[in-house]
Amino acid sequence: MRHGSNIDPPNRFEKLRHEPDLEHLAWDQEHLTALTNREIEYIDDVSRTIVSENNSPDIPFRYSVNPYRGCVHSCAYCYARPGHDYLGFNAGLDFETKIVVKNDAASLLREFLAKDSWKPQPIAFSGVTDCYQPAEREFRLTRQCLEVALKCRQPVSIITKNALVLRDLDLLQPLAADDLVHVFLSITTLDPELARDMEPRTSIPSARLKAVRMLTEAGIPVGVMTAPIIPGLNDSEIPRILAAAKEAGAMTANYILLRLPLTVEPVFIEWLQRTQSLKAQKVLSRVQDTRAGQMSSSNWGERMVGKGEIADQIGKMFRLFQKKHHLHRPLPKHRTDLFHPPASGTGQQTLF
Repeated sequence: MRHGSNIDPPNRFEKLRHEPDLEHLAWDQEHLTALTNREIEYIDDVSRTIVSENNSPDIPFRYSVNPYRGCVHSCAYCYARPGHDYLGFNAGLDFETKIVVKNDAASLLREFLAKDSWKPQPIAFSGVTDCYQPAEREFRLTRQCLEVALKCRQPVSIITKNALVLRDLDLLQPLAADDLVHVFLSITTLDPELARDMEPRTSIPSARLKAVRMLTEAGIPVGVMTAPIIPGLNDSEIPRILAAAKEAGAMTANYILLRLPLTVEPVFIEWLQRTQSLKAQKVLSRVQDTRAGQMSSSNWGERMVGKGEIADQIGKMFRLFQKKHHLHRPLPKHRTDLFHPPASGTGQQTLF
């Protein structure tokens, strides 16, 4: 089984750190392979909330729903990896193979929307991990949440890199008919080999473009996210990606520069040196050039786009081709006036 990470970086909250000594097992290739070729585990989540709130000026949504923690897509660059440290796991192989499943996601969303305090505004799906990752085929939690949203006329936005989103066209079309949904496909490269290295268990680029086309044909507002742009690796593809996005029917496009917070950094560096050895030094140098000599920055206003000459060049090139292909306008505004709360958890209907 292919993974994005081949390491188990230490959990930053643990006081003890274990360093494996495998020198005496160098002859046992079967055992060494098994250490990184791990089966996926699905773990029940016991949290009692499903909607998260943020107040970051860099994030275009305030509320989000994440039915899963961890992600089988295994993207080495994923900024969500450090979240697994809070669960007692690690941001490397654990993040890709220990998937925490919020089986009560739909009922928790229903309870949230039934609150008297809820003033309807869009809720984003995949604010952290991909809501259409492979686990969704089995657990169908995203679909169940969309069923709740449709019944309540709750506006939603979806971002995914998996063509599995097409499975739910029967829910997305009526949502779109009332201006209640946006869908963004993440497309980081058009090269299928690079995509398989970067994002081992996601839909190939052509499948994502096909999803853009089919969603558009179904009347659903669709955008493309080129996220992340990795300087020296996929930044040169920006013109081709945006041209392909426009041809497929996308209405808008945006980007995010590579971010390497906390334990994402060692995972990404190990992946880069293992899979892109000839480009590794150039990429790392250019990443540092976009982060004032560091590998990452958490400063608001720059963490998504970087700073410095290379970051400015990337931004200018993206905006140039974004405008050339008429992808610089936002998607139609969500409606919030159609929302009506669900029944309360007790089954008691509201009076008004």
